[in-house]
Amino acid sequence: MEKLDTNKLTLDSKNQNQDRIPRVISVDILRGLVMVLMTLDHVRMFFSNADFNPLDLTETNIPLFLTRWITHLCAPTFIFLAGIGAYLSLKRGKTKQRLSRFLLLRGLWLVFLDLTVVSFSWGFKLSYIFSGAGVLWAIGCSMIFLAAIIYLPTRTIAIIAIFLIVGHNFFDNVQAEQLGNIGWLWAILHQRTMIEPISGFRFFVLYPLIPWIGVMALGYVFGTLFEMEKERRLQLLRKIGLSMIVAFIVIRATNIYGDPNSWSIQSNFPDTLLSFINCHKYPPSLLYLLITLGIAILLLYWLEKTKIRYFKPLIILGQQPLFFYVIHIYLIHLTAILFALYRYGIEPFTFSQVGINWKPQAFGYNLPIVYLIWLLITFLLYIICNWFAKYKKNHKSKWWLNYL
Repeated sequence: MEKLDTNKLTLDSKNQNQDRIPRVISVDILRGLVMVLMTLDHVRMFFSNADFNPLDLTETNIPLFLTRWITHLCAPTFIFLAGIGAYLSLKRGKTKQRLSRFLLLRGLWLVFLDLTVVSFSWGFKLSYIFSGAGVLWAIGCSMIFLAAIIYLPTRTIAIIAIFLIVGHNFFDNVQAEQLGNIGWLWAILHQRTMIEPISGFRFFVLYPLIPWIGVMALGYVFGTLFEMEKERRLQLLRKIGLSMIVAFIVIRATNIYGDPNSWSIQSNFPDTLLSFINCHKYPPSLLYLLITLGIAILLLYWLEKTKIRYFKPLIILGQQPLFFYVIHIYLIHLTAILFALYRYGIEPFTFSQVGINWKPQAFGYNLPIVYLIWLLITFLLYIICNWFAKYKKNHKSKWWLNYL
């Protein structure tokens, strides 16, 4: 029998470990940042006294508009980073078969959570006649789509992603009502609307799947940048981020393609600028994704150059994304109920009445108070997530922790 060369085996093992990409902390920090911004948006929804769309230029003001607009970074960045994370996990030793299986199971789990646990958190009402498809639905379905296409060459995945992101606005005028019996499918894919798949059961598609599935696929392709030498990666991050923002400005200025809502000249320059950057989110237009992902990529560039010790709280949050997401709405909603009970007393309310779809008359606060509540809730979320991170580290044998 041939004698094993243990020195060669040790050397091969070291070379394999060197080929694996370590955890990218800048990705965790950026994920943590957009999660904090997401919390701001949801605190505003529960606590603001503004009873109008903050992006409506006929009623809003600049601080309120920008408070809503900056949170547009959240969903595109989160889904984009999920794609990057999938690619990086492949480069840390997972086979494509294992990664595909993980994405499939994780995607199904996220869809289930969105339609049950998360759906309940918004209104604290159990309903068997209504459900909604939110951001976890979009992430879960995007993971399922990615699970199917990761066997394709990376270049082919890039082409599919770009086609979905760039081309989907050609179909903005197609309405589900025009497609008869298959209209429900178009609603799920590309139209924010209410459908009734079963008589008596309504399903609200808040996050149609196209182009979100393309955004995650693009993130997967983008993960290849983290195999590069750092200086080269920094150059590409800067160039790609700036190019996307320049592309946004040029295409948006033409008012021809890329967003179903045209911008217009307002009575003053600041409002004109707000009109210019106010793009369509449901589903996200090409221009919406150019500006948000362009900013996200420039943030990645900056974070890659910055010392991480300044961002340790964001790292902790960014490494517990699902746990954070599930608990943050419950915490915000319960806090809103406590504020309402303190302000009005217990008699006028049931447990579920204070929510984003219904508020007591005159309930809510101006923007500075909303920001203070946001800081308080973010601090509480950090404490909870920090505890959970330590718990996971000390209880690695508990299988169910992998689902949070």
